[in-house]
Amino acid sequence: MDTTRQERHTPGPWYTRTTTSAEVAVAQYVDTTGSVEQPRPSPGRGPFDASGLETGPDGVRRYTGLAQNLLHLLRSAVDAHPDAEALVELGGERVTYRQLWDRGARVAGGLRAAGVHPGDRVANRLPNGNDWVHAFWGTLLAGAVVVPVNTRFAEPEVRYVVEDSGAAYVVEPGAPLPDGDPVEVTDQGHTDLAAIFYTSGTTGFPKGAMTTHENFLSNVETCLRCLTLPRDEQLSTLISVPLFHVTGCNSQLLVVTALAGTSVVMPVFEVQAFLQAIEEERIDVLTTVPAIYWLALQQPNFADVDTSSVRALSYGGAPIAPDLVHRIQQAFPSARVGNGFGLTETSSVSTYLPHEYAAEHADSVGFPAPVVDVDLADADPHTGVGELLIRGPNVVAGYWNKPEQTRQTFVDGWLHSGDLARIDDGLVHIVDRKKDMINRGGENVYCVEVENALAAHPAVGEVAVLGVPDPMMGEKVGAVVVPQPGQQLDAGELLAFARERLADFKVPQYVAVRGEPLPRNPGGKVLKPPLREQTDWQPVR
Repeated sequence: MDTTRQERHTPGPWYTRTTTSAEVAVAQYVDTTGSVEQPRPSPGRGPFDASGLETGPDGVRRYTGLAQNLLHLLRSAVDAHPDAEALVELGGERVTYRQLWDRGARVAGGLRAAGVHPGDRVANRLPNGNDWVHAFWGTLLAGAVVVPVNTRFAEPEVRYVVEDSGAAYVVEPGAPLPDGDPVEVTDQGHTDLAAIFYTSGTTGFPKGAMTTHENFLSNVETCLRCLTLPRDEQLSTLISVPLFHVTGCNSQLLVVTALAGTSVVMPVFEVQAFLQAIEEERIDVLTTVPAIYWLALQQPNFADVDTSSVRALSYGGAPIAPDLVHRIQQAFPSARVGNGFGLTETSSVSTYLPHEYAAEHADSVGFPAPVVDVDLADADPHTGVGELLIRGPNVVAGYWNKPEQTRQTFVDGWLHSGDLARIDDGLVHIVDRKKDMINRGGENVYCVEVENALAAHPAVGEVAVLGVPDPMMGEKVGAVVVPQPGQQLDAGELLAFARERLADFKVPQYVAVRGEPLPRNPGGKVLKPPLREQTDWQPVR
């Protein structure tokens, strides 16, 4: 990364916004009443605004007219609406765009005084809240790279992320934010590294997805187009998912920032606070995982909640039942409801299932975004199922400090997603996982990582980790354990052992102690399909 930066140490306007083709409201599908006229998509392409694109020599389509970097995106909002509310922390402070910029610049100054230079990594361990956002923008204003840390990681996982990223500074919970004379590094380009989001790893070690400014900006534009959000209104969103995930940061916080709107942040999820915020804050855009919608609709007082302000509602991160889609549409009658699909490696959204298709095609994750290409590798000639490949300006630059895994996953410009899919009439259907993974309410849990942690217990002889179907979370984590000969195995003790080594969402909620060896094929691999059928799951208190 180029470490030559232009810095400004005095406040004041400096960036003049010009309207570009990428900033024109999406009008061709939306009439003055907000209703949507449904066009039939062309084969392989969804009903999304595809204007203002250009195709590079690498075959990748890109949006034209994007801001130079994320800081220019924020500065546009500051200059246009300095006194508009940018952040609202439930139960906490309300922050204007002018205050957000000024606070970020002071965080940048504090980082610089602490020895952080452009290109250095800054790990952010804060929970959801205004300070997380101040640290995010402050790190970028210092010219540094944000490393969001999963707050649910166990200490060994946190230590690995901090050490692997080579973080020059760690923003710790409970400590004051860095503070100093304002510093503003504002000349980053599209290809400059902006953040490293760590994902769970198939080998037990998280992988850092290197996210550039163009990756972020492309996802923002994709969300604006797929959700058909008006560009001339300051909309609000309720962030109920973690900001350390790409959904909360990339597809909520930054999307609303592009509209000079308000991000209402929940420090801790609580379903009644969620419902109250929708009504009291007049939330326009609602995005979260299916489990939260399921829980909200179960509340006895849901019928009394005024949901009329919600005009765009999306879900993703986990499978969803068609019945739940119907219930969501009925519960939010003013909203366009859709399903977004993506990965940390795609900076969030790769495909989107719009309102008109959401109920009828609930088993699909939708059409490719305007700048995204999808394909299948090694597709079965009979079923049409192959590994989903994704290409676009939203695909990250690779894995930090892991050249071999980068070469295996990012091949000739295509991301090998690890998901098995089929594509019918342009609609992508995820049918299985190439990787042995559980999706627990939107959190990816790699079975081998949990198996390795449990296998370290001295009383464990064999272990297999499986997904257990759950109506709320989609799947929960289950473990089938065979004790060492002559050993007694206490499930509660085993899980206490696991909690010292794993994030809480990875710790099994079901444990089945088995008296006979695990079923294996001739090569020694555990046969999980028959194991699922043979296991009587019992939750562990």
